[in-house]
This record gives sequence, C-alpha cells and structure tokens, in this order.
Amino acid sequence: MTTFNGFTQEDFDVFSIPGLENRMEALRDRLSPKLEAIAAELAPDVTAMTGDEMYVHVAKHARRKTNPPNDTWAALASNKRGYKKLPHFQVGLWETHVFIWFAVIYESPIKQDFAYKLEQKKSEILSSLPEDFVWSVDHTKPEAIPHSDVDGDKFSSMTERLKSVKKAEILCGRQLTRGDERLKDPEAFINFCRETFQTLEPFYRYTKQLETDHQ
Repeated sequence: MTTFNGFTQEDFDVFSIPGLENRMEALRDRLSPKLEAIAAELAPDVTAMTGDEMYVHVAKHARRKTNPPNDTWAALASNKRGYKKLPHFQVGLWETHVFIWFAVIYESPIKQDFAYKLEQKKSEILSSLPEDFVWSVDHTKPEAIPHSDVDGDKFSSMTERLKSVKKAEILCGRQLTRGDERLKDPEAFINFCRETFQTLEPFYRYTKQLETDHQ
C-alpha cells in the first residue's frame, strides 16, 4: 500500500495529457494510488464517526471508451461492492483543484427523501456550515457554489431540484486550488480532510435517520 506523500503540480497536469489511454495510464500510475492511500487513512476515522464500516472505492472510469476523464476520486461508503447508490464521502481532483465532498448522486434511491430531510434542517445547515464550504449539484462539473452565496431560497431550489429532477445530485464540502500549500504537506492535507468530513457528518446522520423513519 502506497503512503500518501502530498500532491505535486505534475499530478494536476495528468488532466492535460491527450488521449484516453495515455491519460488513463498516468492517472492509474500517479493519482489512483495517492487517492487510495488518502481514503485508506481516513476510513477508520469515518467509520468511527458514522458508526458504519467504511470501504475504499477508487474510481475506475471503466465505462469510458473515447473521452479521457477530466477528474478522478476515491470514495468511502458503507458497502464493499459499490458506492454510487449510497451516501458517501469523496476526495478527488480536477486539473484546477482538489475536492472533498459528502455526496448523494443521481443513482441514489434516497434522493427525494434526503431532499425533504435537508429542507427540514435548512436553518440549521445554513447557520452551522463554515463560510469556506461549497455546494455542487452536478459531480461531473468542476464548478461549485460558495456556501456564503446560498440563502434560504437558493437552498430550497437545490432541494426542490433534488426531489424532481432525475439526474439531480447534491454534494457539499471544500475545495483547495492546485497551488494551495496544504496539498504538499501530507499531514496537513489529511487533517483538512478529516475536519471537513467531521463538519459534514450531520448530512450522513440525516441519511441514516431516513432508514429509521421508514421502519
């Protein structure tokens, strides 16, 4: 098992390599082992925090036949076999930045129920999330919405979309631009991820409450 020794600018440059095979090879050699090492280090903390055994899943990009991937990640989820249908935690990167997310993506069967739960908890979420957190409604795009720009109406439009649009998703977390010093320091970065997941823990708890709501 590789140990994580920080990100370099060359890691981000993988996404400018032309061609599917060449980029995939560089991605598998350079990025996947680092992301796996980060997720493996965080798994015991996230397991303790959520009360669910967390398993590491590294993105394989297996369905890609022509277009090379523009981002990659490792996910932590409570199932050995897969993560896309489950609420999960992610660490990954685009060419411009690293992202650390809690995610409920479009494959999730709990999306609608989760949207109602978020709406119930709206004032709590809006007031308790730190200013440097961001939101995304589509994990396939690098753009994010700063939490400081999310008011009650904006929040409700995100949850409404999660309820009614088949491909809708919701992700919340933090990003670091590729030049951020913390990316070079393995300990500082792992701690940053740990803190981020700790702050996101209530979202995971809300998804677990859905299970008890249905019993």
